[in-house]
Amino acid sequence: MECGEYSSVRVAVSAWRFAVDVRTRHGGAGPGMGALYNSGVHARFLVPGTYGEGDEIDLPGDEAQHLSRVLRLTSGASVRVFDGRGHEFTAIVTRTTKSAVAIRIETRYQPSPEPHLAITLAHAVLKGDKMDDVVRDAVMMGVAAIQPIVTTRSEVTLNMLERGNRRERWARVAVSSAKQCGRAVVPPVLPPVAFDGVVDALGRVTLAQPALMLVEPSAAEGVQSLADLDPTPPREVTLVIGPEGGWTAEEVERAAAVCRLVRLGGRTLRADAMGIVAMAALFTRWGEY
Repeated sequence: MECGEYSSVRVAVSAWRFAVDVRTRHGGAGPGMGALYNSGVHARFLVPGTYGEGDEIDLPGDEAQHLSRVLRLTSGASVRVFDGRGHEFTAIVTRTTKSAVAIRIETRYQPSPEPHLAITLAHAVLKGDKMDDVVRDAVMMGVAAIQPIVTTRSEVTLNMLERGNRRERWARVAVSSAKQCGRAVVPPVLPPVAFDGVVDALGRVTLAQPALMLVEPSAAEGVQSLADLDPTPPREVTLVIGPEGGWTAEEVERAAAVCRLVRLGGRTLRADAMGIVAMAALFTRWGEY
């Protein structure tokens, strides 16, 4: 894998760092038609690009459809928009038609704070739609980027993922989760890669170091517990999590050259739960909570 394929990780981490520094509220969401569909909650829409107070812009097609056909908002409704890179604004709907929605940007708004620790989640692709839940929960927890992996025991191939447009699906799940949890940063879902590609990227540090590979409780040689980790938090870390069938011995041996092998307690957790549990544990260990 070429280093350039991981450039979006650095972009995401830069956006995350910007958002971490934005702690002061510049404006609030005023009352409006948005309160009619859910009292106290303002609809949030992703609008990539550069804009500021007083600008009038069109919502992207899918967001316009959601505003007008799902939420049934009309002109005068108060909403919020964010650019996916850490900026958020209040806005007023100025025009709705069958095919387009225009809004006027009002004031800056402080989104939910980003974690001080940027976690890249390198997660083996799971069976069925379980990866949707992994992406949704990781974004909700504050992940900086998601790297899907195909491992020896994965039940899918890279070709299957490409034919099924799974990366595009996961990107939509990430947007939806960011909108729901209040984040103004949408973490990128990177192109799925084979396990060796992740190991190579960690070796070249095109994925964040340090890297922590979660292994089964029965693993012994060279394995640390979370309590053994340096209590001084790094700025970024890659968390590597395997499939339902676990890692092969060869994968663990290869990863040990670029990862710290870590166990999370003495019980075996479901693969689809491991990511959110491990992220919560790291945030706790390194002072996010």
